Amino acid sequence: MIKSMTGFGKAEFEVNNKKFTIEIKSLNSKQIDINTRTPALYREKDIVIRKALSEKLERGKVDFNIYVENLGDESNSKINEPILKGYFNHLSQISSDLGLPVDHTTLQASMRLPDVVKTEYETLDEAEWETIYANILSALNDINDFRATEGQALQADIVGNVKAINQLLTDIEPFEKLRIEALKVRLADNLESLKLNGNVDENRFEQELIFYLEKLDINEEKVRLANHCEYFFETANQNGSSGKKLGFISQEIGREINTIGSKANNSEIQRIVVQMKDHLERVKEQLLNVL
Repeated sequence: MIKSMTGFGKAEFEVNNKKFTIEIKSLNSKQIDINTRTPALYREKDIVIRKALSEKLERGKVDFNIYVENLGDESNSKINEPILKGYFNHLSQISSDLGLPVDHTTLQASMRLPDVVKTEYETLDEAEWETIYANILSALNDINDFRATEGQALQADIVGNVKAINQLLTDIEPFEKLRIEALKVRLADNLESLKLNGNVDENRFEQELIFYLEKLDINEEKVRLANHCEYFFETANQNGSSGKKLGFISQEIGREINTIGSKANNSEIQRIVVQMKDHLERVKEQLLNVL
């Protein structure tokens, strides 16, 4: 069954006094194109994350985000009290020597000096990571469900247009005999207008006519077009990624439609060919978003 490359998946959970939100968004792309945004603590797992995304999503432009909110009172940033007091005392002494007041602005100036605020870096808790990874997989399941739902709508539209092309193919048949008869009459009338006084070899005329009509015969193109449409239906119903394959089949369908149009030599058939091309353009447009 057809799946879309467009999708969205999300997972929210809490672990170790932290609230995590994982979001995965995908759009259409020729290949897999992954962009990850994660807090520094989890960047060592970037390769693992990318591997899971590429295996589960296969194709598409993928944006992956992890948002973390600390629910506890603790912070990774700590004030280095001994250094702060040293700066403050030193600035206070200088202010007294210069006859300047010692107030809250002295403390503010001390806070901006190097090493007053230090950041304590955490180490990744493997038990915490296992919970995060399980929720990444859950978000991936969500986005795949989203893609499958979108794919159902895509499939209905795409297959409907190919069925319309197949139906239009049968609409050509009534005009085929008419165009051949019209061609025979036109050629005969042109010969008559030349006033050759009966010096026309009827057998040779028939041979040349048959040769000319064979060049305009579209039966082979009709058979190939019908086969391509049938192959398209079979491929659309297969499981797995089929977007590229369906794109190749649609190119073959377009090739046969163009050949029929170039050989048509009939206004009604040309109109049908134009309708076929219209349906095919809709198919190609929608296939850009098929996985």
